[in-house]
Amino acid sequence: MDLQLRFFATFREAVGQKTLDREFEDDSTVGDVLLALESEYNGLEGQLLDDQGDLQPNLNILKNGREVLHMNGPQTAMEDGDTLSIFPPVAGGT
Repeated sequence: MDLQLRFFATFREAVGQKTLDREFEDDSTVGDVLLALESEYNGLEGQLLDDQGDLQPNLNILKNGREVLHMNGPQTAMEDGDTLSIFPPVAGGT
């Protein structure tokens, strides 16, 4: 299946571009996609999933604009043509 992957802030820097179009196995989940990205890009290693395969705290991962935490988390199924947007934790303010 073909997916569009969108990266923001420091994750965009780690990947080197804002958007990637990538092919994955038909039964891939959000966790499968994130694990593949961590293994491919050194700047993402350990930033997306913890040792148990859960999402790292304070990440925002959106499947077609909807937060995956409100779906099935990393077990959320991906489908052909989906867009996965990956936002790093944000902190700041005064």
